[in-house]
Amino acid sequence: MKIIPVILSGGSGTRLWPLSRKQYPKQYLPLAEEKTMLQATLQRLKGLENLADPIIICNVEHRFLVAEQLHKIGINTPKILLEPVGKNTAPAIAAAAHYIIKYCAPLSQMLILPADHVIQDIPVFHQAIQTASKQAENGKLVTFGITPTTPHTGYGYIKTEAPSLSQGEGWDVGKAEKIERFKEKPNQKTAEQYLKEGSYLWNSGMFLFQTDHLLKELAIHAPDIVQITQQSIEKATKDLDFIRLESESFAATTSDSIDYALMEKTDQAVVVPLDAGWNDIGSWTALHEIGKKDQNNNVIKGDAITIDTTNSYIHADHHIIAAIGVENLIIIDTADATLITIKEQAQQVKSIVEQLQQQDRCEEQLHRKVYRPWGWYDSIEKESRFQVKRICVNPGASLSLQKHYHRAEHWIVVSGTAKITNGDKTELLSENQSTYIPVGTLHRLENPGKLPLEMIEVQSGSYLGEDDIERFEDSYGRTE
Repeated sequence: MKIIPVILSGGSGTRLWPLSRKQYPKQYLPLAEEKTMLQATLQRLKGLENLADPIIICNVEHRFLVAEQLHKIGINTPKILLEPVGKNTAPAIAAAAHYIIKYCAPLSQMLILPADHVIQDIPVFHQAIQTASKQAENGKLVTFGITPTTPHTGYGYIKTEAPSLSQGEGWDVGKAEKIERFKEKPNQKTAEQYLKEGSYLWNSGMFLFQTDHLLKELAIHAPDIVQITQQSIEKATKDLDFIRLESESFAATTSDSIDYALMEKTDQAVVVPLDAGWNDIGSWTALHEIGKKDQNNNVIKGDAITIDTTNSYIHADHHIIAAIGVENLIIIDTADATLITIKEQAQQVKSIVEQLQQQDRCEEQLHRKVYRPWGWYDSIEKESRFQVKRICVNPGASLSLQKHYHRAEHWIVVSGTAKITNGDKTELLSENQSTYIPVGTLHRLENPGKLPLEMIEVQSGSYLGEDDIERFEDSYGRTE
């Protein structure tokens, strides 16, 4: 029976701001290794028996990021389901199940994996999946429980029916355990008691189901989710390489996690213990825990100099960071924001993001460097009536045919060749040549060459927001 990976990639990663932003969240960043977290999630499945092509479920705004990152690891015809609105994991998983039965393989298994986990021991992970697969064949709904190493208060727990383990005794990773009940994130005292009892596992948020068994059981406990997500698949539309779930029906479904909607109610749930160096990278302290440390227990990424600095995590993304005589700090520097916090307060980053949202600050949504399906732009200078951008257009790519109503633009070619539509005129520009786009003029920028096109764009006008754009034609389906 085929195992179809279903990768949940819709999170926002607010606790890892300022690297993680709403339109470029943590799962698309190379936080724990050279590959992004999404890419690593897929690549650690290589070598599994009966593995089928993956399905990715993501936010509409992230679709081109997902497609590009999959292309870079050799997945050129991915199945990407686009959620019109976030409704938690139960509707997303149900929609994927309907899609698999209708378009892929009715008799199959779904391996549900969040895109933002780290797993270091791949053979042990694969062994746990094979154990879970055998359970799913027998109609069980399987979750993976992480062997706890500390009394962690940031994870939910699973109370098993297994006898309490004595200190130093390990779980049988080739065996599934019956679930007595799920537990919410505990306080410190309760977490310590769970660890002492020895019959508790961390709730990982990873699952393996036989697809038809999942929908059958979910129809008993959450029939509205099953019915409405089926409608969203029946009415889904194809958009380039993407499958857009029908928005009206999907928006009407209940927002619920698969734990609450199903796993806590069914009598078919079991848990497979997993001890494979797992971490869900939910905070900067988690990255410090798994990172390579120097002799002073610091994890340093990028250009940094430290003197008498200990037990800290430093990420220099844009400038050099110099730290003297500090300890237990998180220091994160990007082109447009810097975070400094003691490690014990790292979870409060989410509150900073909430304040940015309330103030409608762009730093909550975007980095200074913004990726688009055609390439990227970097806003290197901005004042009240002008803005300067670096623009890079990929070979063979083009921006939309568009116009602006409040700004004019000057374009200067730095390298490469630009094909420019400017009103009713089309011209080719090369290095050091320039052109001017008046306010309200229909225009387009294309790269007809085999090398990246790099340009400087100078905008001037009364309003410089990215929403001052009307698209008339677009290669990426972004016109209304």
